[in-house]
Formats: sequence, structure tokens, C-alpha cells
Amino acid sequence: MNRLNGWDRFFRGLLGIVALLAAVFWLGGLGQLLAYAVAGLLLTTALLNACPVYRLLGRQVREVPGAPATPARRWAVLAALVLLAAAVGGSYASVFFTRKVFLADFNAMNHEYKQTLFLTGKAQREQAVAHYDRLLPAYAAFRERYSAWQPWVLRGDGLLPADLTRVDAMLQGVGEQVRSGDLQQAHLALEGVRPVFNQIFKRNGLSLLSVALVDFHDAMELMLDAGNARDTARLQALYPQVNAKMQAVEAEAGDADIQAIRQNLDGLLKAAQDGQADALPARAEALKSSFVKVYLQRG
Repeated sequence: MNRLNGWDRFFRGLLGIVALLAAVFWLGGLGQLLAYAVAGLLLTTALLNACPVYRLLGRQVREVPGAPATPARRWAVLAALVLLAAAVGGSYASVFFTRKVFLADFNAMNHEYKQTLFLTGKAQREQAVAHYDRLLPAYAAFRERYSAWQPWVLRGDGLLPADLTRVDAMLQGVGEQVRSGDLQQAHLALEGVRPVFNQIFKRNGLSLLSVALVDFHDAMELMLDAGNARDTARLQALYPQVNAKMQAVEAEAGDADIQAIRQNLDGLLKAAQDGQADALPARAEALKSSFVKVYLQRG
């Protein structure tokens, strides 16, 4: 087998690392297998400092004329450091950017889901149908991509394929109700999607504002029901658990919109403590409106 010159060996190592990063972090299926094969070939020949293909082709490899007179060992150390930096830096960058890609894809799909959920809850059928018709292909593309490829943040999540299938069944199952049936029943059925994604995010360490908002919403709904029923005692009893969920939201963000939710939540409690039963429905609606504003934008 013919030996490689320094530059040939270096670029084989560099391209091998790029192929390995693509296989580990960015590709799935056949593309991943091909990338592993290319990475294995390039890295093996670089490490062995020999290429059997050159011998088959009868190619003789010589050092580049006019190469620097710097001792070979110094150049070898420098090249090794560059390759190590490429491997480590590329790994960290791939973890970061594949996570970002996943969240961007999720948010794009989730936007249509949130709009469909919101509009079915408001009994606005025409708009709900329009968003539902966009949701189905958006979710189908999302499911197809993340069934075939799992970014590093989801790596090893054996429950993910089953969860994606379960969500697909939920979305497909409400079609008739969204288009011509009971919109309230469609809304309640669509509510079942959020806990599934909430669990996916939690078990993969995605501690995001969206997760906290979902947790808060489920507890907040109980307070809203108590407020609309003018039940001051129940509202005060529910406050501690809702407050804990709100603190989780505040741990993720503390801007003016989040503060508005906090103010309305505490205002609802204050009205209940003061015995202002007739004011509770309006207070509850204010809390809901401030939450919906944040959830539609960032949940």
C-alpha cells in the first residue's frame, strides 16, 4: 500500500471527521450508513498512512515540493490538534444546532396545532378547519422526519416512535368533528395531544417555557372553572398548586407578558380572599386572556 503525503493524510482525517459528525448527528437510515462507511474508509487510511486504492491505480505519492522545513513531528502535532478541535467543536456545534432544528420544526408544526386547539375552543369552525388542514401535513412531515432521524437531544428515546404514532391517531380522529361535528368535543380530544408532547420534552431534558406553560395551563383551568362558578373557597384551595406551576413558568422567563399572568393570577386570588364573588368571572377571563397571549406566541 502506498504511503500518503502529509496534506493528503490531513485532509482525509478532516473529511473523515466531517463524515463521522454527519453520521452521528445529522443523518438517519441509508444516508447514515453511507456516511459511516465513508468516515471509516477515510479515517482508517489516514491513521494507517496508506491507501490501497493508490496501489491499484499505480499512483506514486511524493511529498509536496517546497514543503516547509519545519520538523515533521511539529507539523504532525499541529495537524492532530486541528483535527481534535474539529472533532470536539463539530460535536458541540452539532448537538446545539440539531436541537435548534428540532425545536424550530416542532414550533412550526405546533403553531398550527395551537391555532386549531384555540379556534375549536372558540367554536370558530371555518378558521379551525383552515388551520386543521394545515396541521395534518405539517404533522405528517414532522413525524416522518423524526421517525427516521433522531437528533442528539432525542437519541435513545425508545418511546418516541410510539408517541408520534399516538399523536397522529389523535389528530386524524378529530377530523369529522372539526369539519362538521361537535367543536367542543374536538377541542377536548385535541387537548390530549399536549400531554404527549409534554412527556417527550420532559424525558429528553427539554426544560423549556413551552413545557412549563402546558403544566401551568392544566392547573390554571381548574382555577378558571372555580372563578366562573364564583367558588371563593375552592379557588383559594387550588391556588398553592397553581402558584407552584406559575413559579416554574417564571423560572423560564420573567418579561412583562409573564408578569401580566402573575398579576392576574394573584388578582384572582385577592378577589376570592376579599369575598368578591361577583368579580371572579371577570378576573378569571383576564387571567385566561393573558395566558393565551403568551401561549399562542411562545408555548
